[in-house]
Amino acid sequence: MKVKRQKQAKKIISFYKYSFGFREPFQILIDGTFCQAALKNKIQIKEQLPKYLMGELQLCTTNCVLKELDTIKELWGAKLILKRFQIRNCDHFKNPVAASVCLLSMLEDCNRHHYLVATQDQELTTSIKNIPGVPLLYIILNTIVLDKPSKCSVDRAQAVALGQMVTPDQKQSITSLKEEQGIRPQRERRGKKRKKKNPNPLSCLKKKKKKQPATQPLKVVEGEKKHSRHRKRRKTAGGPGPSINTTLNP
Repeated sequence: MKVKRQKQAKKIISFYKYSFGFREPFQILIDGTFCQAALKNKIQIKEQLPKYLMGELQLCTTNCVLKELDTIKELWGAKLILKRFQIRNCDHFKNPVAASVCLLSMLEDCNRHHYLVATQDQELTTSIKNIPGVPLLYIILNTIVLDKPSKCSVDRAQAVALGQMVTPDQKQSITSLKEEQGIRPQRERRGKKRKKKNPNPLSCLKKKKKKQPATQPLKVVEGEKKHSRHRKRRKTAGGPGPSINTTLNP
């Protein structure tokens, strides 16, 4: 059964590697509920988790998780275990919040830091399944189990494979390639908005219709008139010349 669980975990990890860009060492966010379950079931987290996931790990938690355990005396042993892990800085240093709220804020909308989450909190797991690309770890029957990818993660991976979406890692690689080739993104001009001015009053005037020139009678040159009359007189005065009869009288 142990070998079978490791093979299944390897398939799930390979899915997150190729679909969401997970790389070793894997970062695992752990809360108090997971540590408490490990104590009850006598599970050594530092030894068993690397063997189960077959890779290098970084076990970490947040200040909000530790401060929440301060208020619960029953979880004092879980707090001692969590203190051995790395502490990731969250945005609630001055005003600590609940552990579940803090872990969700670390994941954000797309889990760009590639965290795995180890928890026994049911409400936290249901909300995490709505975030794509977040592997879940929990303890069942004295064993650590890596949950199957959620429907949200599978849908996102299929959309990326079909070219309908771009992952954050792909966006970073595209921007880095553009910087190497010297292509800079076009910045939007942030100039002052021009106020709408009133129209020019001269342009609003009606166009005047141009008066068409009146048709003037054609003037006849006096010289041409005289010339034509002179020709007519010559024709009338001379008349037809005498016809010469070429025929001889007998």
